Amino acid sequence: MENILDQLKRFGIVRLGAMALVTLSLLSYFGYVIFKASQPSMTVLYADLTPEDSTAIIRELDTRAIAYELRDDGRAILASKADIAKLRLDLASKGIPSGGTVGYEIFDKTDSFSTTGFVQSINQIRALEGEIARSIRTIGTVQTARVHLVVPERKLFERDHQPPRASIALKIRGDLSAQQVNAIRRLVASAVDGLKPENISIIDEQGRLLADGNGGEPGSALQLEEKQLGLEKRMKNQIEDIVASVVGQGRARVQISAELDPSHVQTVAETFDPDSRVVRSTQNRNESATTTEAKDGAVTVANELPGANASNTNQKDASAKNEEVVNYEISKTTRTEVSDGGKVKRISVAVLVDGTYEKGTNGEVAYQPRPQADLDRIAALVKSGIGYDAKRGDQIEIVNLRFAAPPEVLAEASQTAWYDPSRFDLGRLFELAVLGIISLLIALFVGRPLVKTMALPPARTGTLALPGSAGFDQIEGDPVQQIAGLIASNPQASTITVRQWLQDNR
Repeated sequence: MENILDQLKRFGIVRLGAMALVTLSLLSYFGYVIFKASQPSMTVLYADLTPEDSTAIIRELDTRAIAYELRDDGRAILASKADIAKLRLDLASKGIPSGGTVGYEIFDKTDSFSTTGFVQSINQIRALEGEIARSIRTIGTVQTARVHLVVPERKLFERDHQPPRASIALKIRGDLSAQQVNAIRRLVASAVDGLKPENISIIDEQGRLLADGNGGEPGSALQLEEKQLGLEKRMKNQIEDIVASVVGQGRARVQISAELDPSHVQTVAETFDPDSRVVRSTQNRNESATTTEAKDGAVTVANELPGANASNTNQKDASAKNEEVVNYEISKTTRTEVSDGGKVKRISVAVLVDGTYEKGTNGEVAYQPRPQADLDRIAALVKSGIGYDAKRGDQIEIVNLRFAAPPEVLAEASQTAWYDPSRFDLGRLFELAVLGIISLLIALFVGRPLVKTMALPPARTGTLALPGSAGFDQIEGDPVQQIAGLIASNPQASTITVRQWLQDNR
């Protein structure tokens, strides 16, 4: 105990304060490291939330005393990774998040007895809009959707009734294909009585018109353009996949131009076959006539009566007539063809392919153009992929040119990330690694010298021990004078002793 007190006295107040401050800092730092390491891994519970949904989710998490974090101005909520699945199921059972829309649950919160008919009709429109928006958001490309329905009220004795109309605003990831846009229009039209797909307009968050709701007939200019773009994109992806399997990924460029016929034609044709006859009806008619004369030449009433005795008459003349009428039906074929706008008139395809690269003896990469036989095979594949028709005037050009970028650059650009974010959190691992390195540096450069300094033996006044030198046992009196005398009389032993002290204090 005395040694400890002597050691503390030797340090002084300043050094003791510095040591206490360093010790407190180390304890605080390591406590923070342990706290951070013990914290659960946080991951995204929901993102791109509306303020209403964020408020509802935070209220539920506070009620359950579940830790969470807010990001992106409250539009993203993070929770413990271990509780994500259960939280989503529990919140979904309560209809959270609702996407800022109200569905048919609005009728569960209102009193049907005290609500007027006008309010009921408005709630019905709101509920229908919300349910349709939720159905549209099930498409993977769609983030959010807002639906506006205009359903005119049918009045009594009204002759001209305006059809329903709808407008939809979408926030999407990437692009929607023409088939997906058409599917959304069909979905909405099927959900609203009397609504036609051509009366539905769709726009995205950038203000681009995806579908025109002007009520025009199918085959309008906008629909024709959508069909053309969709056809070109689909055929381009098909050709790029085919060519890339031959020349390599990223070593081909494909451009397709499809020309569509905008005309709307209806053709009616009737064809008669005279050799093909079918009896439609048959009519038979038989007629006979007989003329008689009395024997004595007298004409009496009795002879003219029906059923009179023929013995008193003589047959003078008799005739018979037979008629048969047969009606035949001639075979007739009536064909009606309706050709909507959008029929393919011609397809033009341009394919640019890179050559091959080989390493020479000096390690340099040499470019080699592709032989014509390979280009002919690629052209044959392209023709099969687009349904080539020479009568239609289709055109295909396959050109082999060297690309400006070498294959190594494209290969590096096409590489994916070396980690999978869905499997582990890279940011979390980086944070723990930095904390570990800092902890190690503090332990080596702060903690270790501090411990060695505290372990040094205390200095004594009046008595000085010189280890490692014979005859230097105890020195009494003035230590400075006696040490100076000892060093002068024994320089070799003094040098060894000083070296030992320096080595102990390192």
